[in-house]
Amino acid sequence: MVRKIHILLPNISLIYVDVLRKEVEDELLCFLDAASQDSQPFDLQELLRRFTFNIVCIVFLGIDRCSLNPSSPVSEFDRAFQTAAAVSAERGSAPLSFVWKLKRLVGFGSEKDLRNAVQKVHSCVNEIIREKKKNINSNNNNNDFLSRLIVAGESDEAVRDMVISVVMAGRDTTSAVTTRLFSLISCHKTTKCELVNEIRSVKDGFGYESLKRLSLLKACLCEVMRLYPPVPWDSKHALTDDRLPDGTAVRAGDRVTYFPYGMGRMEELWGKDWDEFKPNRWFESYEHNKTCRVLKKVNPFKFPVFQAGPRVCLGEEMAYVQMKYVVASMLNRFHIEPISTDKPVFVPMLTAHMDGGMQVRVRRRDGSR
Repeated sequence: MVRKIHILLPNISLIYVDVLRKEVEDELLCFLDAASQDSQPFDLQELLRRFTFNIVCIVFLGIDRCSLNPSSPVSEFDRAFQTAAAVSAERGSAPLSFVWKLKRLVGFGSEKDLRNAVQKVHSCVNEIIREKKKNINSNNNNNDFLSRLIVAGESDEAVRDMVISVVMAGRDTTSAVTTRLFSLISCHKTTKCELVNEIRSVKDGFGYESLKRLSLLKACLCEVMRLYPPVPWDSKHALTDDRLPDGTAVRAGDRVTYFPYGMGRMEELWGKDWDEFKPNRWFESYEHNKTCRVLKKVNPFKFPVFQAGPRVCLGEEMAYVQMKYVVASMLNRFHIEPISTDKPVFVPMLTAHMDGGMQVRVRRRDGSR
């Protein structure tokens, strides 16, 4: 299955950029333009979460988008994913596992909610697969990831599980990072000004190659993910006996958990200023008047936001493209102004988010294209 995904992803990446461009121009920026005219506040975190979910649904599932308006109801599919993710995160962080195991055994409380949510997710995905199979031969437009998995001959169960994995991986992660970026730069005016200048220096549109030139934007994204990784902790389970580099024995069946949130705040890794938002730490050299700065090559085992080694995230490049395109498009045309000046509370679920969202107002930027 992993080999087939490696083969399918390069072609999906090309489709991904086209869909991303269309959704940003036709949906996201149109919503922001309307919001700038009526000056009504809205939840930026929820807006970006819905936008990301739409991109995943279109590119990977080939299904219609939901409303971007944060005040409109979410779909049953989306709501079930939220419930399943929340309860699963509670499981992973529970100090005593027997509590949730007992609740699962008797079908009580949060475990009952999880069971119902998983059944709803499976039901929705199975229905999507059935409909896709009906139309796959009569419709020549079979470019989405789901269609390609079906054509590749995978079983329904394998396709279902892969679809769920893709939705979970792409649904909240990039939106969490971009939301936190807008929050942080609102408190760092110099960085915000330099970032806007870099973005507005691009005159030929935000294509794949021009996005690569936005080195300060990538540094800002990396710094956000160092301090507030979208997946704050993760685990691996050993299939066979093994040994860690420091000599620690790992037995078959053991769970090994690593903690990107804690690693991003270690003085021995990031220095005495680890608690400061400093995008320039990601450059080989940094000069305020330099138009193109050279990014450092950071060991992924030091910065494991996209994991490392043979299990590195296959969607890393697409994630950076999406985040850079969305942030650049928004800052190029709009001022994003948070309503509250309080420091947002970081909620470390399966994918982290800001407690209570991020209420903002937007204004058109003078001379915006």
